[in-house]
Amino acid sequence: MAKDLGRSISGVTGESHGAISDSEMQQNQLEVVFYPDSSHRRKSSLVTMEKPRFRPHFDQHDKSTACYVHSLIAGEWAVPSGQVDEAQDVIRTLGDEEATVDTKSSDQGDVVSVIDTDNKMLKPVPAIVESRHLTKRQLSDMAWNVRKLSKKLGSIKLKLTVQNVFIVSKTHDESLVSLTRKMTRWLLSKDRDAPYNVYVERRLETHPDFGALQLVQEEPSAKSRLLYWDPKLAQEQPHLFDFVITLGGDGTVLYTSWLFQRIVPPVLSFSLGSLGFMTKFDFADHQKILENAFREGVVVSLRLRFECTIMRSKARLKDPNSRTLTSRDLVEELIGEEGEDTLTHTPDRVYEILNDVVLDRGPNPTMSQIELFGDDEHFTTLLADGICIATPTGSTAYNLAAGGSLSHPENPVILVTAICAHTLSFRPIILPDTIVLRMGVPYDARTSSWASFDGRERVELHPGDYVTVSASRYPFANVLPQGRRGEDWVHSISKTLNWNSRTKQKSFK
Repeated sequence: MAKDLGRSISGVTGESHGAISDSEMQQNQLEVVFYPDSSHRRKSSLVTMEKPRFRPHFDQHDKSTACYVHSLIAGEWAVPSGQVDEAQDVIRTLGDEEATVDTKSSDQGDVVSVIDTDNKMLKPVPAIVESRHLTKRQLSDMAWNVRKLSKKLGSIKLKLTVQNVFIVSKTHDESLVSLTRKMTRWLLSKDRDAPYNVYVERRLETHPDFGALQLVQEEPSAKSRLLYWDPKLAQEQPHLFDFVITLGGDGTVLYTSWLFQRIVPPVLSFSLGSLGFMTKFDFADHQKILENAFREGVVVSLRLRFECTIMRSKARLKDPNSRTLTSRDLVEELIGEEGEDTLTHTPDRVYEILNDVVLDRGPNPTMSQIELFGDDEHFTTLLADGICIATPTGSTAYNLAAGGSLSHPENPVILVTAICAHTLSFRPIILPDTIVLRMGVPYDARTSSWASFDGRERVELHPGDYVTVSASRYPFANVLPQGRRGEDWVHSISKTLNWNSRTKQKSFK
């Protein structure tokens, strides 16, 4: 339950914080951690099927790992009654120590694959210990602390110690290969302040326009510093990368969020695509922009992401009535009373999304029937082509096309919009990010439904299955241009969508 804002972040610049030597900066890290113990059991369908055999270990009050979020919020979770000087806490750093897991007592049954994007098991990770969802109080506290952290980050500049740079370019745009080469060549030059290790997509290793061999010939020291990444490397070793640069449009930023499902290094995005809601930097000035970012620091905004868990209906083998799905009631199973040790559902996959999760009819010719829940309340039964649950960042995507509201990305909300609802009264609604939403296919539905996550993964939900949506513990660290935090978004929708654009009304003469 940790969100590392990049292993490179080693201090905060500012007059009141003092200076930090380069050697200290290279030895230290900062980590954002949200980990109130979530042992509360709300409903059997929200917890793992078996009790774990081991637990992650955290030192009491996180004294040995001065986590970044605790530093910025003055330890308000760990020691609520303590009075800690905030200016000193801001520059507290985290060494190489990390939360450890006792694996001596574990076996192959103790690991699960959290993300399985290509039907191939990626890196095995320890089984989830607690419920996928926090208690209502814990979720509210976590969301509040994320908002407070993001607000504080907007008023300070983070000084980075960058060694490993991760470059993501728009996949299907061949014109960007030469620009990727240009940036890579500049980063690998011996004229830089530090010998950066540059990671580019593996497909570029043999691409003729990229010319990897020529780059090495021009700069011999680049032979060991020009490296290549693939999705598996980003999934398994996100701590390896200190800084991410994207070349493309908003789709490239979404792909970056998809690559880093949990830990997200700071992401600086150059505008080389069609839209530009999240790409704020001009590539023509990329050298100056990167020099300032590495030398002087960056301003980071934490964009809300959603954690989505697919829950599969579990057959009741001991119940003779379980052979017929129509005898089971999804509403009763999710918000009704449960018997002791009764598991109605088991978790299947978990996704961290930046834009939206959509539940739709897929290839089925008929409408989808979807049950919508908020916390322990059944909201409504929806008959429509589908439903879109969007983050504030995703409010300008599918949510907008479906008639949903626009929302500033700093709003702590969840946007719910029906897609072609078979009623005149289903209006889009905006909910706080402290609510846990669940969207399920009732047992008596005529057809299955399909869930998609940031438009990249399509998963069929059979009758009885559902998806949970809640605020993620791993927000997206987005680098912002200095001095343009608030007005940038309004400028983006005005420029891109021609928001409220009309001919000016003539005055009376």
